[in-house]
Amino acid sequence: MLNKVKIEMDIYEKLRTVFDPEIPVNIVELGLIYSVTINDDGYVNLSMTLTAPACPVAGEIIREVDEKIREVEGVKDANVMLTFDPPWNRDMMSEEAKLELGFL
Repeated sequence: MLNKVKIEMDIYEKLRTVFDPEIPVNIVELGLIYSVTINDDGYVNLSMTLTAPACPVAGEIIREVDEKIREVEGVKDANVMLTFDPPWNRDMMSEEAKLELGFL
């Protein structure tokens, strides 16, 4: 039986190594990850957004997220879904990210 809690924690740990090249904060702290669901067979669905719909590195970020998820032990497959509903805004950032970017 899969330990979904551990897998989800490991996924978030891996995603903390993914950065938007224009912003020195990882995508988790930026609030770009909306949801992670893991089924009993190890299939992961991740819903995320970007800071802007016209992000020039969108494809690279999504590819990197997909690769990082697949590196996690227990993950059999991954589906990364990009959404802009709700649209990202600064309030979605962690306090750490706001401090790093000078918004506090």
